[in-house]
Amino acid sequence: MFDGFWENVSRYPRYLVTIILGIFVNTFGWLAPLFRNPVTAIALVGMLVGILIFVSLTLRAMLGLSAI
Repeated sequence: MFDGFWENVSRYPRYLVTIILGIFVNTFGWLAPLFRNPVTAIALVGMLVGILIFVSLTLRAMLGLSAI
């Protein structure tokens, strides 16, 4: 009844990693050609840093973690 049960359960982490990597590649794959041009690469990195700082400051203000 339980033949191969643990073998089957041990496959799930690999499946999870595969799904997560597939989602990541499909979501951000269209950005790869933009990183070939230095101007657009700098702009994309700047936008990413700006978005992260904005979210960080917004969450800190909303949660009252520090006085800004």
